[in-house]
Amino acid sequence: MKALFSEIRGAVFATLVLAIVCCGLYPLVVFGISQMLFHDKANGSLIVDQDGTVRGSKLLAQGFTADKYFHPRPSAAGNGYDAANSSGSNLGPTSQKLNEAIKDRVAAYRKENGLNESEVVPADAVTTSGSGLDPHISLRNAELQSPRVAKARGVSEEKLRELIDQNKDGRDLALLGDPGVNVFTLNLALDGLR
Repeated sequence: MKALFSEIRGAVFATLVLAIVCCGLYPLVVFGISQMLFHDKANGSLIVDQDGTVRGSKLLAQGFTADKYFHPRPSAAGNGYDAANSSGSNLGPTSQKLNEAIKDRVAAYRKENGLNESEVVPADAVTTSGSGLDPHISLRNAELQSPRVAKARGVSEEKLRELIDQNKDGRDLALLGDPGVNVFTLNLALDGLR
């Protein structure tokens, strides 16, 4: 019986030590390191105005619909760009519902951007991302939206190309994927043109 209590005492002691280390010390160390070395990223990559008002995050898309703004990818997150309901549509390539939605989005994209029927529409302009909150669009998507935005704002397309270039993100790990444009930061830069 004495041996059993000795084993139980050892197990309880090991559990307490591991709980303190794994649930207390380790998270505090990781939190401290992230705050010191990656403060902006560790706090959500927030975009803050000069007066301290949080405008949004570089990591989350927002629904811009006015002609004077670049539009993000379509969203399947809740009622659109709802971070609390982040998810994809889970519709597969053989889904009739997905095919109809893409056809409708292609027609709407061509109409709103003044494109002809033969113009190829970028996939990211008509399909949702896995999370429904992807803040980036392709460079081609931004280029196709430029004439609409330039006309609505009375700005030259050349100036918009400069802004697109300034808000372009490179490839991941310098090798993977294509460069993209963060729609939120690009639209904030557009508002700064006033």
